[in-house]
Amino acid sequence: MAEIIHPFYEAHRGAMEAAMRERLDLAEAMLRERAQLSEIDGIRQEVMDEFEIVLTQMPYVGGAASRMSDFFMRLMGFTAISRVLRRHGVPLAVIGEIERETYKAQLLAVSEAERLASGRQFMSAENQALLREQAARSATESHQTEFPEDFVYDFVEPDTGDSFEFGINYKACGFCKLAARHGDKDILPNICGLDFVAYAARGIHLERTETLAGGASHCNFRFSRLAPDENAES
Repeated sequence: MAEIIHPFYEAHRGAMEAAMRERLDLAEAMLRERAQLSEIDGIRQEVMDEFEIVLTQMPYVGGAASRMSDFFMRLMGFTAISRVLRRHGVPLAVIGEIERETYKAQLLAVSEAERLASGRQFMSAENQALLREQAARSATESHQTEFPEDFVYDFVEPDTGDSFEFGINYKACGFCKLAARHGDKDILPNICGLDFVAYAARGIHLERTETLAGGASHCNFRFSRLAPDENAES
């Protein structure tokens, strides 16, 4: 029996597939030069076929009502890329480099004004209030029962002397759960590395010194705003 894609992801499938095709276009030169792959058309098809599988594996965590749905939709495609390149013997470090540079190029194709506006919204008091609310909900028994594959996290307020504006401690990670189920633990660090690229493109400095994927008890995200000259280099 064919695997089923959740209706929420099916509704966004066209946009996700378009993003994947764009990533493959941006990655083509790196696939030839760094990964030493020559049959790029074949690689493209393999990745898109693998992405069809990934779509059926993406857990539903509440749709538009959950901020984590967007994380899955934006980053799960890199699982497909990682799986295919790994099968072709590309070293994990090279896969990570290709994915980070591809994602950065894709993000920077959006105007700086739009990216920085998104960053200001993320850092805003209104969004911090929403994060507190969703963090509290993520830890409830009812939420974890309804969405067992979701992230579980705490909102972190800075103490006196801290340089960050706020933080999030992820105590359970949807990507880790998915990777454990499908044999993808080795590619997790590459997926984690994309976070730095994503936040920097929006004018946000992410500091993180430990991750669940690396064996820690939680992922310690700490956020602050990049200085204007650092934005220009993003």
